[in-house]
Amino acid sequence: MTYIVNDNCIKCKYMDCVEVCPVDCFYEGENMLVIHPEECIDCGVCEPECPVEAIKPDTEPGADKWLALNAEYAKVWPNITTKGEPPADAKQWEGKPNKFEEHFSPNPGAGD
Repeated sequence: MTYIVNDNCIKCKYMDCVEVCPVDCFYEGENMLVIHPEECIDCGVCEPECPVEAIKPDTEPGADKWLALNAEYAKVWPNITTKGEPPADAKQWEGKPNKFEEHFSPNPGAGD
C-alpha cells in the first residue's frame, strides 16, 4: 500500500505533509503535490496533516486514477522536502468540485 494525493490538493497545495514525511517522497507540480508510490513507506503520517483531506490510502475506492497520476508526475516533477507558502487564494479553492478537469496543471513546481 501507498498513499496518494487527489484533486483536493489542486490550487490549495498547503504542503503541511511535506514537513512530516520521513522519506521525502513528495513532488511538486505548479498547483498540486504528488507522492512517489515507490518511495512511500506507508507510514501514514502525512494523511492527518492535510487540511483539505487530499491524501488518502491507495486502497480507497477511486484511488487507482490518482495512483497512476501520482506515479506519472513523481517521475517528472521536482522533489520537495520543505514546506513552502500555499497560494494566496488557497482557502477559496477548498472543497471546490471538478478541480482536476478544470484546473490541473501538468507543469512542474519549483521544488527545493
